[in-house]
Amino acid sequence: MMPIKGRCYYEHPDLWRYLASVAGPRILVIQDADDPPGVGALLGEAYARISRALGCVACVTNGAVRDVPGIEALGFQVFAGSISVSHAYAHVMEFGEPVEIGGLRISTGDLLQGDLHGVHMIPIGAARELPGLAEQVLRDDRELFQLTERKDFSVDMLTATLDQGVKRDLCV
Repeated sequence: MMPIKGRCYYEHPDLWRYLASVAGPRILVIQDADDPPGVGALLGEAYARISRALGCVACVTNGAVRDVPGIEALGFQVFAGSISVSHAYAHVMEFGEPVEIGGLRISTGDLLQGDLHGVHMIPIGAARELPGLAEQVLRDDRELFQLTERKDFSVDMLTATLDQGVKRDLCV
């Protein structure tokens, strides 16, 4: 555990050196260990700019974020537990260790995917299959969406289409 030093937790050059050493593209993952997390913002525009300059494309945290318009203008993606007006009294306890954010255990080198719905981990072994799977999902969606737009749409047509191979989890 690192002793508390400096005014802000981003004043730790050893943290920045570590971050710069990780293979890119990089996603900064910060666990807010406060109880409750998110009282003060762990990430603001300055931290986002530093992270982006070091090759980070996003930040994932269970903590709070601030300066949202400035971060958004950078094109820097943020997945946070909340938004806060104030800075946090934050300090680095350790880095490079696995953390848990929203029930997801994240370690250095994990492949993460995020969108407006949240973040999940993709097994590294499955990464090569993703382009083909994504294309299949898009094709299936197009076929299903076109079917639902037909004036003669029916449950029988839906069932027949699903039986022919467009089998996706329609419950979500």
